[in-house]
Amino acid sequence: MTAFDFLLKFLFDTYLMIVILRVWLQIARADFYNPFSQFVVKATDPLVLPLRRIIPGFFGIDMAGVVLALIVAYAKFSIMMVIGSGEVDIISVLIIGTLFTLKKAGVLLFWVLLIRAIMSWVSQGGHPIEQVMAQLSEPLLSPIRRRLPDMGGLDLSLMVLSFSLLFINMLANDLLTPLIGPVWASL
Repeated sequence: MTAFDFLLKFLFDTYLMIVILRVWLQIARADFYNPFSQFVVKATDPLVLPLRRIIPGFFGIDMAGVVLALIVAYAKFSIMMVIGSGEVDIISVLIIGTLFTLKKAGVLLFWVLLIRAIMSWVSQGGHPIEQVMAQLSEPLLSPIRRRLPDMGGLDLSLMVLSFSLLFINMLANDLLTPLIGPVWASL
């Protein structure tokens, strides 16, 4: 991997995570006046707002944000193919880009859970990022929490969801590797 490849992947992957985070913030109805949320909105507005004029929302989901996330993933793999072989295989770009976007959404969820867990150990509960992490993860954790038996004040829902994400990733790797080769593991 050259330095240029690394830089390209880093920029596309980071922006893709920010776009996915924007869609997730809207689905979770997180506080958009939070400084962290404001960063996400301001970083994505230049590309989301023009798309929003032609792509309507759907059941409370900002479809312009979803389309932008897919466009970012497709652009990344198109550019990587041009750099690597000089030609672009559209079908491969669409399949790998869509799978990559789904995988990055799972990775983002894992990182949100990890940041929330670490901040719960060191923070006193008033940090803006901790509040957003709670708003993002609570809709996913509360159903798990309701189904788990009482553990004497110990909340295992975060660990159950984290292990579930790891299992899903490993299962996807097992199922997709025969179909698309080792691409899933390298995404």
